[in-house]
Amino acid sequence: MTSSTMAAVAPASRWQRPFDVWLDGIERGWGIPLALALFVGLWLAILHLAYLSGDLHPDTIEAWSLGRTLAWGSLKHPPLMSWIARGWTTLFPLTDWSFQLLAMVNAAFALWAIDLLARRYVGGDKRALLLLLLLWLPVYQFHAQRFNANTVLLPLWPLATLCFLRSFETRRPGWAAAAGVVGAFAILGKYYSAFLIVGFAVAALCHPQRRAYYGSAAPWVSAVVGALVLLPHAHWMLTSGVGPLDYALAAHGGVPTMAAATSALLFLLGVVATLALPLAIFAVVISSRWRDYAAALRSLNSGLLLVLLIGVVTIIVPPLVTVALRSTITATWAAQGLFLFILVAVCACTFAVGRAAIDCVAALSLAATVLTLVFAPAHAIYRNARPFKEGRNYYELAARELERRWSAESRTPLATVSGDTLAMGVSFYAAAHPLYVAPYDAAFMSGMPSQAVLRNGWAAVCLPNEAGCLLWLQQAASTVPGARSLTFSVQPQLWGRPGQPAQVSAVIVPPAS
Repeated sequence: MTSSTMAAVAPASRWQRPFDVWLDGIERGWGIPLALALFVGLWLAILHLAYLSGDLHPDTIEAWSLGRTLAWGSLKHPPLMSWIARGWTTLFPLTDWSFQLLAMVNAAFALWAIDLLARRYVGGDKRALLLLLLLWLPVYQFHAQRFNANTVLLPLWPLATLCFLRSFETRRPGWAAAAGVVGAFAILGKYYSAFLIVGFAVAALCHPQRRAYYGSAAPWVSAVVGALVLLPHAHWMLTSGVGPLDYALAAHGGVPTMAAATSALLFLLGVVATLALPLAIFAVVISSRWRDYAAALRSLNSGLLLVLLIGVVTIIVPPLVTVALRSTITATWAAQGLFLFILVAVCACTFAVGRAAIDCVAALSLAATVLTLVFAPAHAIYRNARPFKEGRNYYELAARELERRWSAESRTPLATVSGDTLAMGVSFYAAAHPLYVAPYDAAFMSGMPSQAVLRNGWAAVCLPNEAGCLLWLQQAASTVPGARSLTFSVQPQLWGRPGQPAQVSAVIVPPAS
């Protein structure tokens, strides 16, 4: 259906009026903030209803748990996500809704950062179209709903790209330093962001203006400032003995070359599949002007050419490295960079796009969101009967029962808890919020808690599907002095409907007298 056809089949202008008012509001400065506020509000309601039968995702709880110590790193991740979680919890309570709010505010911040980039090339209506198309990516809702080391990159990649573009165009020290700082923070979010930095370097090298950029001080200012920001983390890695690839290779490496190549191919196919729907919608919107659009692509703006080159490099290099390291990769890790292709697609459009077409896309986007809200409780009902594989149905229930059992043994609040994802969940949902420590970690070691930990009181918990944790728990029960084994059953309920029960295995060591 062409854009003119879409306009023709519109029932009447009455339904378009609110969308046209919103489009006018974008030029006046309030349209984008209003849309992002509505986005956050609707998705908060969706998440609340969809996860009535489940607790927070373990990735989110891990971010909070790591943030309790404010270290410069951890065995698995660089520290930025944990710092943000720590800062957030100084303002908001430790509840599901507060971390769901953090996740959606983070996604809205990412969309705002992309709009900052877009307004350099297009005006209000196309900025609206770009925002609407981005909402058809699963990145900013379904992927963004759990705050973790991947989603923390959602706003950082567009901000780093904006600073790099300004540095490339102006060669001013301020923008060069900003590119270095934001790029370094992206790496402190996840080491995968090194591919973004490689994208900057290679894209600049392939751009027609490469001599002017590399002949200036800008790239060297960015490199020095970025290295200074990363210096404390590098010192932490040297003194702790943790390398940037240790966890990634332990968890994803060591596969045959053919398996690595298959993973790389699936990564590329996943990226294409994720981009397919918004690009297809855009193709329908401009279908009556294909020749004009093809001509616009051939004479692409210098800045958009640089953005496109960055996007291509960040998609091509990771699978090549995957094969070289004989590891696996997933398309989810590239999610924070997919905006680059949607941005170029929309901003390359040099002709006016009819408002009727944009109104249709806006109405379709709003309708899809409202339908998701309506059917969100069905997801909660489904998950009440068929539990999450991460055990999210049982975190809060297990925390309450473990604290009840603990209080029968000791008047002192539980100080430390260990285990796998269930133990992290207990740390979050228990009233005393015991510190989560991981003497058991399937990727690295299977040790016992220290005497200092045992002296203050310690417990460990495992679910039936945490096989490695259960083996370690048996070892702990037989070797830790004063350890007492116990099991108990927990069963969630949703609107009076009993869910699937689970048996929790635990070991408790009350504090020394």
